[in-house]
Amino acid sequence: MHFVIMGCGRVGATLAGQLEDSGHSVSVVDQNPDAFRRLPAEFEGRRVTGLGFDRGALAQAGIEEAHAYAAVSSGDNSNIIGARVAREVFGVSNVVARIYDPRRAEVYSRLGIPTVATVPWTADQVLRRMMPMGPFSEYQDPSSHVSLVRNDIHPGWVGREIDLVELRTGARVAYLTRLGTGLVPEPRAVLQENDVVHLMVDTDRIAAAQRVLSRPPRTGEED
Repeated sequence: MHFVIMGCGRVGATLAGQLEDSGHSVSVVDQNPDAFRRLPAEFEGRRVTGLGFDRGALAQAGIEEAHAYAAVSSGDNSNIIGARVAREVFGVSNVVARIYDPRRAEVYSRLGIPTVATVPWTADQVLRRMMPMGPFSEYQDPSSHVSLVRNDIHPGWVGREIDLVELRTGARVAYLTRLGTGLVPEPRAVLQENDVVHLMVDTDRIAAAQRVLSRPPRTGEED
């Protein structure tokens, strides 16, 4: 898959390196050519000098073939304009914009642009919105019958209780990662936005559990 990143600050350079390490092609757009020095020395993607919302610069970056676009420059206005151009002009459906002023988040949400606040785990949060990670095995017992698996959740699970996750997946919630911190939830605890669920699950049921969490809970069933 191809990804376009606007802004080559710490977050943009980190994203570019992570995505390329995962085997994807990446283009980074920044109006300051000196900013590209932040990229990993081994980075092989495209470096485009220009504005991340300029059509010519975006075309040079391969926006027409992009799976996702991330606007992570130092300016809120530039980021939201870039995200809107990527979506509305070039038809990139998977976009995310970094914001510095959380009061603007509601406005951006109305425009259908996912946003990430400027916090220490920004790069990880942007990456998860650009490319959902799916299940990731963190541990297996010696017999390989039981696994500890990290799962992203569909937004439809936000506000639902932990015990519903266990009921629907047939697994146990070992812990959550919330705002960069691990916690062991009570059974009646409620899932929040951006939570990562770590499940203890039978290894042969990992895919089934992920399918459950990758879509909203079905209605009409007893909770």
